[in-house]
Amino acid sequence: MRRIAVLPGLMVLAVTAVTGGASAGDATAVAHGPYLGQTPPGMIAQPFAPGIVNTEEWGDAGGFSQDMTKFYVSRWRHSRESEQPESVIFKRVGNEWHKVPMPDEERKLFESPDGKTLHFKAQYKERTPDGWSEMKSLGPAFEQIQIMTLKASAKGTLVLDERGTREGISILRYSRFTDGKWEDPKPLPDEINTGIWNAHPFIAPDESYIMWDGERESGYGESDLYISFRQEDGSWGEAINMGDKVNTAAEEGGPRVTPDGNYLFFNRMVPKAGGDGKRQSDLFWIDARIIEELRPN
Repeated sequence: MRRIAVLPGLMVLAVTAVTGGASAGDATAVAHGPYLGQTPPGMIAQPFAPGIVNTEEWGDAGGFSQDMTKFYVSRWRHSRESEQPESVIFKRVGNEWHKVPMPDEERKLFESPDGKTLHFKAQYKERTPDGWSEMKSLGPAFEQIQIMTLKASAKGTLVLDERGTREGISILRYSRFTDGKWEDPKPLPDEINTGIWNAHPFIAPDESYIMWDGERESGYGESDLYISFRQEDGSWGEAINMGDKVNTAAEEGGPRVTPDGNYLFFNRMVPKAGGDGKRQSDLFWIDARIIEELRPN
């Protein structure tokens, strides 16, 4: 059975306005330069910000705000005996990144590409002249699904997953934004919904591709990252395994591309420090040109 240790972190890759906590001026700079001061990766996936984002004690996940001035890090416990980990926000001021605590009351939301909508499972907020609206429902059809991850395209099309059964049965769905509202979610085609544990979809802002993670007999081991490209007739092409530059015999999951389009981020289960045979989830990144390399001619 697939292990889903990455899921709690992936639920909070979200990007919301900081509503509390210390200001950047109250904290010591922890990094300088773009991407938390990290040397950009090439065409082989590398751990992102070891010792800053990736830690030895926790499962770690993270993502940039749409304006690339904040990086949200979610951490979660590996056992009930562990102390409560600290989820944090790195804020960029000028060329410096400052770490501030993530307020306990802050919602972990997924931001639409245009920055006008914040999604949280079956609910959302809209930007208003005075800030953000009250939380609204996407509709009864969404509320009946145990959503883990929901992402939006620039046109407002949503892709979403559901918490799978013990047998790994789970369906990826989509919903188009039409006449001022979202349609009831519909299953994506078999090209995408094949195998087991399909989860954590990401749709390109221009809807030219969808990425997700899942297990198939043709994969490298546990869950791998897959991609399907939009065809000329509007259908979705056959799922393509993203290859050994990304996937390993370990579990990979939660693909997402940075708002500037330059890098693909995802999580991988790696051996936990201490040599006790346990694993934890670390954040990796790779040049987003890997997507174009996989696009069929």
